[in-house]
Amino acid sequence: MKLVLSQEQQELRAAVRSFLAAASPLPKVRDGYDREVYARLNGELGLSGLIVPEEYGGAGAGFAELAVALEETGAALLPGPFLATVFATIALTRVPDKELLTGIAEGRVVATLAQPPADSDVTVAANSGESGVTVRGTLAQVLGGMEADVLVVPALTGDGVVMTAVDLTAPGVTRTALETLDLTRGQAQVTLDGAPGRVIGPAAPGVGDRLAVALAAEQLGVLRAALDAIVAYAKIRVAFGRYIGSYQGVKHKLADMHCKLEQAESIVRFAAWAADESPDELPAAAALAQAYVGRACFEVARDHLLLYGGIGYTWEHDAHLFYKRAKADEVLLGPPRIHRARLADLLEL
Repeated sequence: MKLVLSQEQQELRAAVRSFLAAASPLPKVRDGYDREVYARLNGELGLSGLIVPEEYGGAGAGFAELAVALEETGAALLPGPFLATVFATIALTRVPDKELLTGIAEGRVVATLAQPPADSDVTVAANSGESGVTVRGTLAQVLGGMEADVLVVPALTGDGVVMTAVDLTAPGVTRTALETLDLTRGQAQVTLDGAPGRVIGPAAPGVGDRLAVALAAEQLGVLRAALDAIVAYAKIRVAFGRYIGSYQGVKHKLADMHCKLEQAESIVRFAAWAADESPDELPAAAALAQAYVGRACFEVARDHLLLYGGIGYTWEHDAHLFYKRAKADEVLLGPPRIHRARLADLLEL
């Protein structure tokens, strides 16, 4: 097991970081989803096809590389459906579908995944008829639901749970944009009323664990960027004739935040390695990643906002963007207590 980034992974990180700094800086993030940026992200860097197998036109990379890319998109607070498409791709690599994986790898398809975050209940049903498969059900919150072209959703049939693909632009699909805490990443309520679908295959185990690892990688990036921002501010902000970073109350808080970063990075690197190399260790590693990293990310984002003082409370400050992304990510796959309980069960505590 190697938790230090390889030379290739460091080059990937530098390329993604450089691209996002130029194409999607923080002031632009407030404008929301930019299709041009998303197209360039996939066309120039091929990030949408990073973990798509080579036989479908992707790079065939592993979770270690995906974690590197997601850390950078998280640090840049990249708006839009990139994480949603990553979630869908993770599911599709477990239940391969040539049409969708090829479209995602080429950047032609924006996909999202409907995955019950807190339990395994399936509320969507698929029925076969003379005209093909129709899908019915209501999904209260779908990440990137307004921007996505295709919805990958587990559906209940007479033979059990299967993965289905639904064209979100087809008849029988109603999408309603939701008012979300994180303004940079939208969600939608999706109602399927006899929408035409296509069965991809049986639901595969382990998808939820891999989603948890991917989300933790983004949270690590948010955490790191928030800490870097407040450290830089503490070096230039002067109060009572001294840089605020020299005050004990500030520098001790920054040291605590840095410790959380170091622990979070180790947890994410291990979880990504487990996803690639050790499936037996993945469930516990994924549960730990969400139990620890999600909370640590929010705490650092919260404290970094507070350390800005009065300026941090203004709506125009970027600290709010990190705070809201951290809180939205923390509960995206269920609150930390659910992951702590699962980790305790896995460890037989």
